[in-house]
Amino acid sequence: MTQKAKSRQEIAEEFGISAKTLFRWMLKENIQIPQGLISPKDQELIYKKFGKVISK
Repeated sequence: MTQKAKSRQEIAEEFGISAKTLFRWMLKENIQIPQGLISPKDQELIYKKFGKVISK
């Protein structure tokens, strides 16, 4: 489980995309998250929708 808040850039990098593309994905799926760092709860929502990133 995710333990700390992350920036949109950090999450986008996990998927290998830009923060702008992550924004578009979230917009398309109607995922609305407050500005600022993304809480662990909101991160789980993103990972459930787009797939969990497996670190290499």
